[in-house]
Amino acid sequence: MDSNKMAVSINKAINTQEVAVKEKHARTCILGTHHEKGAHTFWLAVNRLPLSSNAVLCWKFCHVFHKLLRDGHPSVIKDSMRHKADLNDMSRMWGHLSEGYGKLCSIYLKLLITKMEFHIKNPRFPGNLQMSNRQLDEAGENDVNNFFQLTVEMFDYLECELNLFLGVFSSLDMSRSVSVTAAGQCRLAPLIQVILDSSHLYDYTVKLLFKLHSCLPADTLQGHRDRFQEQFKKLKSLFYRSSNLQYFKRLIQIPQLPENPPNFLRASALSEHISPVVVIPVESSSPESEHVVETEDLVDTDIPPLPSVVDSKFDDFFGTSAATDPFNFSQNGMRKDEKDRLIEQLTAELQALKEELESFRLESGRLCQALRGRVNELEAELAEQTHLKQQALGESEFLRVELDDLRRVKEDTEKEQRSLSEIERKAQANEQRYTKLKEKYTELVQSHADLLRKNAEVTRQMTVARAAQDEVENVKKEMQDKLKAAQDSTSQQEKAQLEQLQALQAELMSSRTELETLKSTVTSTQQSSEQLNTQLSALEAEKAGLLETVSQKEAELAGLGVELKRVQSSLTNERESGVKAAEALQNQLNEKESREQALESELVSLRWAALRAALEEAGRIVQDSLNQLEDPAHISCTSSADYLVSRCQVALDCVERLQSARDGFVSDNTDVSGLVRAVTQFAHLVGDVIVQGSATSHMVPVELADALADNVKACGAEAMALLCQLKEQKSMGTADCSRLTSALDTVMALGEKLRPRGLELKQGELGDLVEQEMSATSAAVESAAARIEEMLNKSRAVDTGIKMEVNERILASCTDLMQAIKVLVLSSKDLQRDIVESGRGAASMKEFYAKNSRWTEGLISASKAVGWGATMLVDAADQVVQGKGKFEELMVCSHEIAASTAQLVAASKVKADKGSTNLSRLQQASKGVTQATAGVVASTKSGKSQIEDTETMDFSAMTLTQIKRQEMDAQVLVLELETRLQKERERLGELRKKHYKLAGVAEGWGGEDEGTG
Repeated sequence: MDSNKMAVSINKAINTQEVAVKEKHARTCILGTHHEKGAHTFWLAVNRLPLSSNAVLCWKFCHVFHKLLRDGHPSVIKDSMRHKADLNDMSRMWGHLSEGYGKLCSIYLKLLITKMEFHIKNPRFPGNLQMSNRQLDEAGENDVNNFFQLTVEMFDYLECELNLFLGVFSSLDMSRSVSVTAAGQCRLAPLIQVILDSSHLYDYTVKLLFKLHSCLPADTLQGHRDRFQEQFKKLKSLFYRSSNLQYFKRLIQIPQLPENPPNFLRASALSEHISPVVVIPVESSSPESEHVVETEDLVDTDIPPLPSVVDSKFDDFFGTSAATDPFNFSQNGMRKDEKDRLIEQLTAELQALKEELESFRLESGRLCQALRGRVNELEAELAEQTHLKQQALGESEFLRVELDDLRRVKEDTEKEQRSLSEIERKAQANEQRYTKLKEKYTELVQSHADLLRKNAEVTRQMTVARAAQDEVENVKKEMQDKLKAAQDSTSQQEKAQLEQLQALQAELMSSRTELETLKSTVTSTQQSSEQLNTQLSALEAEKAGLLETVSQKEAELAGLGVELKRVQSSLTNERESGVKAAEALQNQLNEKESREQALESELVSLRWAALRAALEEAGRIVQDSLNQLEDPAHISCTSSADYLVSRCQVALDCVERLQSARDGFVSDNTDVSGLVRAVTQFAHLVGDVIVQGSATSHMVPVELADALADNVKACGAEAMALLCQLKEQKSMGTADCSRLTSALDTVMALGEKLRPRGLELKQGELGDLVEQEMSATSAAVESAAARIEEMLNKSRAVDTGIKMEVNERILASCTDLMQAIKVLVLSSKDLQRDIVESGRGAASMKEFYAKNSRWTEGLISASKAVGWGATMLVDAADQVVQGKGKFEELMVCSHEIAASTAQLVAASKVKADKGSTNLSRLQQASKGVTQATAGVVASTKSGKSQIEDTETMDFSAMTLTQIKRQEMDAQVLVLELETRLQKERERLGELRKKHYKLAGVAEGWGGEDEGTG
């Protein structure tokens, strides 16, 4: 294709008219890239266009460029990457516009850049994204990390496609029929390419997510699933909206996605997935192609119409004037009956011509059928001849090798009879021959075995002449059999003739195409028949030549038979020299055995090298796990004690398998695969124990966390020491796994100790623990009330004025709160006693608590929270009275006590009867605590305001500049405090989440709910 024609098509496709790109111009651009195997001409033409100054021009450029990336030559992507920076700059420039084509151009350019980067990173994916399942598996190289990264890149790619989809729809007025206007079609036309890309990306994403879920835990892929859910909803909505547009109904069949997204947590759901298929009708790919046809590119293959023949016949009889005016009798002088006669005559001739044409067609069809049959016969015969030639070539080559061997044996024996130097030269020649044939080691072993058998036969011939004569006869019979086999297949040496036969096959294929042209006219049928007959005669002549060649090869084979007989006759004279040849062969055998020993030693060294490589890799895995303990990002990782115990048990089993594999390798070092597998599994499991142990230590108290972290590190050190011992041959047999086993047992024991205590309590312990916690709560409240009374007495003795008034009011409200909490605790005890008495039946109180362990643990947790809150309130009040604390701490402690008492009330009344008297008392006590808490907060706020009012703000001495300065400082402080307040609120939320999570682990939450009875 001419580059000028391509440049003209580019300029016609990319113009400033707000109409869709014509398909014929885009197709010319695509064919041009395939013709020149690149996009050089395209970019030369595009660089001359003012893309940065006209948004419509840039939009149509993006459309054409998208088509080239999808359907153009594969080198288009590579050639376009050098213009990536220009496209980025253009995208940023158009991004400054918030509406119209400018915003759409910015989004489209980002999509094209993302598409190029995706195909550069993943060269296995073609531009149109059409791949089979096997090619998709090969793209990830069967590595879960590659599949993980590929899924992320596909998410980014699909996100850009959806952004363009949404941008186009948001820029159109969907209340009107915009898809039938030229401007609307200009914006909607590129979405066909987007739909094609999106359907493939959605299909591949689903398959990759199923593959990842089969290899990775579900929690690890939670982010992938969330992102897929969001993109699924968008893509389904956009496909549905597009399918309703009149513009797309004529050009493309858009698939409909399923009602619900796939369930990746169920592996069998993959069989229910149906890949969306986008269908583009064949008759037209764009509205413009229905009305525009380039006649210069079309070829008329129709049969010439018969009326032209009839017209020529008519003109021959009547003349041109009669054809134009057949009823002008005055000019032609014809009568009506003569005209009718001529018309009948012409009709008869026309019918005869039709019959003749039909007969020609039938004859041409028969000839075509006969020629096809003849071609099939020739092809079958050609295949048979080719097969026979291959067999004969192989057997003739084998016979030639045998004759060459016999000739070399004869020459060697003659040289050995002449002189001892000739024997040494033959040994050197055999050494060179052995070196050349080193690559074919298996054939050499077989030939060596044959030589040994021949050596034994020669030795027997030396001792017993009669036995030697029999051996000669056997050899003669064997050679005769080989001669007969060679005579059956002698035509295999003719590779050149095989190439000629292949050329003939190509000519036969061309003859088939010529046969098809027979349907056009009778003349072309006859010519093609003559050509085929000529070719058939040439093939028969070629076959005769092949037969002649076969006869020549048979004559050559007969000559080889005569040569074989002569060699057999000379074999008898060479018996004495066979002993010397046998000695030379024995020397070669000794050399071969020494080489085999060297190869065996090399094989042993290779086994040790493979084992050391596996051990070094295992050491790197364990060291990487130890290095993760020092990584600050690892602090956010958490795990449970139950999971740590299970991983420790699996690691202990793997240590036992490693020791068994070590013992097996020490006893028999020929098989190293079992030990390599055991070492690999050992490294991964020990590394998992190290990481999970460190993650578990992040959720336990500091003392136990330090002990667990130290033991995990010790476990890693012991594993590294064991791997170092296994690297050396001397220390492998004495490598001791007991220290590593002991370290794993220690980590496992700590994990058992860190398990939730509520799961390990016995029946008696749970009931006692409830009574102990309730008693401890009552004692804590009594102690808090006593301390408040003591602080009130001290404040009256020391403080005066407003401070004493504030302290008395705060401590009095705290005393009221302690009294209300005390009443609440007593009411809770009475209600619990009623619950136990009504629900335990014949069982004891402890058995009732053990049976309802979840409810019991809730009571224990609530009691602990109330006692702790009372203690914290007293400490905060003490600090406020002494002037060291903050009023805000006192208010926070009050709110915390209110929350703790609410938890205790909820835990107490969850099993209570609604009409219980003690329940009513408990609810009244709860209201009293709420009122007392409000009193503490109110007294605290009042006291704070009284103290702050004493600090008056006097600005009378300040100048205007100083006041302005103070105002600015105050504004800065306000902004800082607001920022700090927002951060502290976020921190408070995270602390509450962490507290709830740790409380759940400590109390054993997560089990099934218990019954209410």
